[in-house]
Amino acid sequence: MASISILPISLTDLDTLVGLSRKVFFDSFNHMNKPENMKEYMDRAFNPDQLLSELKNPMSEFYFVTLDDVIAGYLKLNKDTAQSDIRDETSLEIERIYVDKEFQGMGLGTMLLVKAMERASELNLQYIWLGVWEKNTDAKRFYERHAFIEFGNHEFRMGDDIQTDILMRSETMTRYNSIE
Repeated sequence: MASISILPISLTDLDTLVGLSRKVFFDSFNHMNKPENMKEYMDRAFNPDQLLSELKNPMSEFYFVTLDDVIAGYLKLNKDTAQSDIRDETSLEIERIYVDKEFQGMGLGTMLLVKAMERASELNLQYIWLGVWEKNTDAKRFYERHAFIEFGNHEFRMGDDIQTDILMRSETMTRYNSIE
């Protein structure tokens, strides 16, 4: 039986986080974007200084998911002022939820989503929200299966390409209690 854990990411995990962030983002979106746009975005969003700043932000939380002690993915949550768009003190943002392609289909994404719901419940927040690229149909279906509903959209800049993220939300207590 495989051993699965969700562990907080610390400052000492920075190099691992940088490498994993770049790998999973590239694997997820490279086939749908121009190489120069991918490079520009990854160099900006997943460089050590940027991720160190995010790790040090007390309003953000990072977690690795491991399978038999191998890091398989990660989750980034934002509260309050760390949120990328809404900045609602009654909500929790899932900014990043990624599972390495070799570990997809094993339920790890659902486990990370449950972790986010647990944190929202522990913090007495009313809902969880996230942005998902309109062309990422697999991710949209995943969130819809977990009772996320669309409530708006916002622009996302990928190099010189202005993309649209669909904003989705889930009422934390209602959904969390039905997953348990």
